[in-house]
Amino acid sequence: MNTDMLDKQAVTAPVAGIGKRRLPPELSIFIVLIGIALLFELVGWLAIGQSFLLNTARLKIMILQVSVIGIISVGVTQVIITSGIDLSSGSLVGMTAMLAASLAQTSQFVDRAVYPSLVDLPFVVPVVVGLAAGLLAGVVNGTLIAKTGIPPFIATLGMFVSARGIAKWYTKGQPVSFLSDGFTFFGSGLVPVVIFLVVAVIFHILLRYTRYGKFTYAIGSNMQAARVSGINIQAHLIKVYAVAGLLAGLAGVLTAARAQTAQAGMGVGYEFDAITAAVIGGTSLAGGVGRITGTVIGTLILGVMLSGFTFLRIDAYYQEIIKGVIIVGAVITDVYRQNKKKKKV
Repeated sequence: MNTDMLDKQAVTAPVAGIGKRRLPPELSIFIVLIGIALLFELVGWLAIGQSFLLNTARLKIMILQVSVIGIISVGVTQVIITSGIDLSSGSLVGMTAMLAASLAQTSQFVDRAVYPSLVDLPFVVPVVVGLAAGLLAGVVNGTLIAKTGIPPFIATLGMFVSARGIAKWYTKGQPVSFLSDGFTFFGSGLVPVVIFLVVAVIFHILLRYTRYGKFTYAIGSNMQAARVSGINIQAHLIKVYAVAGLLAGLAGVLTAARAQTAQAGMGVGYEFDAITAAVIGGTSLAGGVGRITGTVIGTLILGVMLSGFTFLRIDAYYQEIIKGVIIVGAVITDVYRQNKKKKKV
C-alpha cells in the first residue's frame, strides 16, 4: 500500500465509524453544552436570582478567556490524534509572551525596557518572534519524540519545565510592561476570538481534506500500518508538534497583548485545560479519533463551566477540585468509549 492508496483509506475509519452513530458526535456534544448552560441559568435564578445567559458582559469575558485555550487546544488535538500528548503548551505561553512583550515596548519608558535600543519596533517583530519561539520549541519536542523514541509525556514534560525556567530567567522574574498600541491591538475587543475561529477553520480543513490530516489520523490509528503505507512517521510527527508549538506561541502573543503586560507565570495550567477541552470534544487519548469542531465545542463547555462556577460564587479552591474531577471524568468517558468500540469489533 502506498500513500496514494492511503489518501482514499486512511480517514475512512474515524469518519465512517462516526457515520454509523445515530447522532454526529459534534451534535451530541453541542447538546451537552446547551444543557450545561441551561442548568447554570436555572440554578442562577433559584440560588441568587440572577441570569447566567442574559449577562452579555459575562459571556463576552468567557469567550475571550476560552479563545486562548481554544487556540492551544487545536494544536493539542492534533498531537493527541497521533497518540501523543503535549504538556508543554502552558509553559510555552509564558515563555513566548515574555519574549514577544520584550520586543513590543515603547520608548515612553525606555529606562524600564528590557532592550532600550529595541523599542518602538513594528508590531510584526514581536509577533513573529513569539510565533517563531513557539514553533522552535515544538520542533524540539517533535524531534526528541520522533528521532530518539522518547515517550511524548517525558519529552514535553521536559519542555514544560525548561520553557517555564526560560520565562523566569529571561527578565529575572520581572514583568514586562509598557507595550505598544500596535501590539496590544491583537488582544483588544474580539480580535482573539476571530483569530481562534480562523485557526479552527484552517486546521479543520487541513485535518479533514488534506494529506496532512490523513497522515495524522493514520499514525494515531495504527503507526505500523502507516509506516508500511509509506508515510514518513518521523517527519510528520515533527510537523504535528511544530504546529502545536506554533499555536502555543500564538496564544502567548495574544495573552500578552490582551493583558498589556507579560509575566513568567502566564499560561500556568493551560496545557491541562487544552487537553481537557480536546477530550471533552471527543478526541480519543488512544489516538486516531478527533475533530476540531468537537474541540471547539469542548472548549466552550469548559469555558461555560468555569464561568458558571464563578457566577455561582463557588470558591476558587473548589473550582480547581471540580476541574480535576472533570479531567478524570473525561478520560474515563474516553476509555469507556474505546472499550465499547473494541467489544463491537
